[in-house]
Amino acid sequence: SEKAQTRREAIATGQVRMTLATFEAIEAGNAPKGDVLGTAKIAGIMAAKQTSNLIPLCHPLPLSKVEVKIIPDANLPGYQIRATVVIKAETGVEMEALTAVSVAALTLYDMAKALEKSMQIENIRLLSKTGGKSGDYNSI
Repeated sequence: SEKAQTRREAIATGQVRMTLATFEAIEAGNAPKGDVLGTAKIAGIMAAKQTSNLIPLCHPLPLSKVEVKIIPDANLPGYQIRATVVIKAETGVEMEALTAVSVAALTLYDMAKALEKSMQIENIRLLSKTGGKSGDYNSI
């Protein structure tokens, strides 16, 4: 690529909606499969690093930072998921951030499906990105 290496960052978000009973069981640590949130966080980080194996034509990238936060939201009830991915490279990391959120949400579902099968994964989207030829984007 003819593009210059620059610092690039992407932030993506999504949510998992569930019944209050399921939310309370996860918060209390009473899910049959174990640590729902810890497992989902690790899965999101691992997924960001594997994006090029999952999405055709994505480049394998040397990511500098992958952070996945899973935030309890009693108003849903459920969890907000937020992934931040940083790199210094010729290409952006939007797909890595979106993949991290998606796989974290799917893992949360998998870890808690014994409690509830009607959970909903919703609103996965790019919040912002910085760096690169196309400029910054911010939906916040």
